[in-house]
Amino acid sequence: MLRLIYSVLVYLAAPLALAALFLRGLRDPAYRGRLGERLGYVRLDAAGDASGRLWIHAVSVGEVQAAAALLRILQQRYPRYRLLVTTATPTGAQRVHLLFGDQVQHAYLPYDLPGAVRRFLSAARPTIAIVMEREIWPNLFCECASRGIPVLLASARLTERSMRLLRRLAALFAPAMEKVTVAAQTAVDAERFQAIGAQASRVHVTGNVKFDMEVDENLHQAGDALRASQFPGRLVWVAGSTHEGEEEQLLDAHQRVRLRYPDSLLVLAPRHPERFEPVRARLKARGVRFASRSAGAPAGADTEVLLADTLGELPMFYAAGDIAFVGGSLVPVGGHNLLEPAALARPIVVGPHNFNSQDIARMFLDSGAAVEVDSAAQLAKVIIDLAGDAARRATMGNLGRQIVADNRGAAARVMQLIETSLR
Repeated sequence: MLRLIYSVLVYLAAPLALAALFLRGLRDPAYRGRLGERLGYVRLDAAGDASGRLWIHAVSVGEVQAAAALLRILQQRYPRYRLLVTTATPTGAQRVHLLFGDQVQHAYLPYDLPGAVRRFLSAARPTIAIVMEREIWPNLFCECASRGIPVLLASARLTERSMRLLRRLAALFAPAMEKVTVAAQTAVDAERFQAIGAQASRVHVTGNVKFDMEVDENLHQAGDALRASQFPGRLVWVAGSTHEGEEEQLLDAHQRVRLRYPDSLLVLAPRHPERFEPVRARLKARGVRFASRSAGAPAGADTEVLLADTLGELPMFYAAGDIAFVGGSLVPVGGHNLLEPAALARPIVVGPHNFNSQDIARMFLDSGAAVEVDSAAQLAKVIIDLAGDAARRATMGNLGRQIVADNRGAAARVMQLIETSLR
């Protein structure tokens, strides 16, 4: 009965969600494309002589990046299977294309409507469903169970708050979790998934696959080349994955930094492409001398800010910079990926809001690989202090890189569970 009520509510919400996507698409056309897929109307290439289709769902950019290590292992071990990646956002779709091109198929995950789910599964016919981190969809999971499609939650995490909410709706979520295999990030996450209905025999602690990220061996070289050609000898700090309400604080901090280091450069990389234009307009309104990466014009000696309004280049900018600020943390978004700059041995600065990956953030902060600030003034002080202390920057960067190295191996442990499900 509760799942019926849930389905009715999703049916009522679906038109509003589609309308919201269409309206958002007025700013970014990618959001109003392929709307039929949200209702399960997907067109996928025929499997041909492939043994089947392996399906990974990664809601957006961060989850796609985390899934990349698994996808590459799957490509190597199961070359006869087709790979399908679903996302919920166009930015996630763009990251799939940047990482894998035509090697994998992409579709948008349908809304959790019984009919949409059935249409999607009938078209995709997956051999297994691998869902990244914390996406739990009652109709989808129950339909997979009824069709004998194994579901595995990979690098699964669950906050205390989410666990309490899902336990109150146990009649809805417990049946969905009954046959799901959970590869939890931590022992605490494992306990929380059992508390919402996962079977103890199906719950395993495997770690966080984000640590298994691959760093392009040419990335340092590309960063060095960019720095040498566009901003040699300057202090460069990179603010990656920034959000609304954050850029103002970053620009205020940069003004203070430039009082001490007049030739310093801020590389500003907004998280979402639809915000490139509003951020550009804000830079103009403030009278900031800036260059846009998308325009192809180099950052001149008088350029204060380089607007990184392109996709897929943030790691290169981290490699070219001296200090990395990771966005979504000065505003209550929850923070983004600390591991990219850490793998490049860059000292990291974050705001106080890191609840999306609280365990990782605490690991970096406690070790001294990252510094937390809660205002533009504090941020400016930390940037200035780090700029004047090359030894501290190197120590922080090496600590971060070591944390990444010490926590690798989760992808291999998750793969063992996938292989067991495919037998």
